[in-house]
Amino acid sequence: MKLGFFTMPMHPPGRNLTETLKEDREAVVLADRLGFAEAFIGEHSTDVCESIPSCLTFIASVAFQTQQIRLGSGTVNLPNNHPVQVAANVAMLDHMLEGRFIFGIGPGGLRSDMEALGNLDRDRNAMFVEAIDHIIALWTTDAPYRLKGRFWDVSTERTLIPEVGQGVMIRPYQQPHPPIVVTVVVPHSKGLIAAARRGWQPITANFLQPKWAATHWPMYQQGCELGGLPARRSDWRVCKSIFVADDEGTAQRYAKSVDGPYGFYFWNLLTKRRSAGSTDIFKHDLSLPDDAVTTQYMLDRLVIAGTPQSVAEQILAFRDTISDFGTLLYCGHDWAEPKLARRSMELMAEKVMPAVNAAIARER
Repeated sequence: MKLGFFTMPMHPPGRNLTETLKEDREAVVLADRLGFAEAFIGEHSTDVCESIPSCLTFIASVAFQTQQIRLGSGTVNLPNNHPVQVAANVAMLDHMLEGRFIFGIGPGGLRSDMEALGNLDRDRNAMFVEAIDHIIALWTTDAPYRLKGRFWDVSTERTLIPEVGQGVMIRPYQQPHPPIVVTVVVPHSKGLIAAARRGWQPITANFLQPKWAATHWPMYQQGCELGGLPARRSDWRVCKSIFVADDEGTAQRYAKSVDGPYGFYFWNLLTKRRSAGSTDIFKHDLSLPDDAVTTQYMLDRLVIAGTPQSVAEQILAFRDTISDFGTLLYCGHDWAEPKLARRSMELMAEKVMPAVNAAIARER
């Protein structure tokens, strides 16, 4: 099992943006130094807590501070962007990283972004599909482009001057394009079947109950079969909120308290989901009343915390529940106590993952 990193990010309101951006960059650079295989960065335009409006810009800011880690968009919210701009910016970033880029895409999940950008009542899934189809076409066909769609038309036919390069899109470093991943939130996702059929790989969200996370592999497998593609466990990424400390008391205080940074994270998510009218996604049992889904309930059921030995055991138990997967994405949370946050990442890479992989090796 490989170790990766995923951050939305999520910082309490009132924190200085200059400082949180430094913190978010430091977390990715630290992950690179510790040997994390991948790091994914989210984006949201209208949220002071989820405070990176452009994951591509953020990734560019750490491109030359990192050496081996693959950096991914987690995700570019395609309905909120013009396909031409996304295609050009991703192609450039892939060259900057010399192929260390992973293209995470999605329809967007923040309702205030949808409203501000005029997409709240539009068919965002249809926009998402059209956008990625246009982007791939711009990377794989020659100018002049003649792309017609319901939401965007793209052409350089009237202005093409090929001998000077005008009207011609740059192409990515990785050919025909970087690997494409999608985040998966809902249980039994039909969207995952469609994504897998196209060769895209899944990231299972960290706020999904384990029994629902387990439903993603069969959907992915079904989609791969429909597309005539191999379904590889190594291609399944699963995100999880984890905190590791040198002693159990510190771990419980920092990661299991509603007043801590993990508590803030899940309170924020729960508040947003309540406003949208549904908390079912957070329930381990759909018969549970909505008012039983509290921040403490989510911390108790969705956060892995403890000493290195305890965390390794909890990860293995989680893996037993959802079945084997390829990459565990350690979810980034606000560094309320930077020394402890850094130490957690160090222990995760240096103590927890070797123990987890040793146990997996003994199974085989």
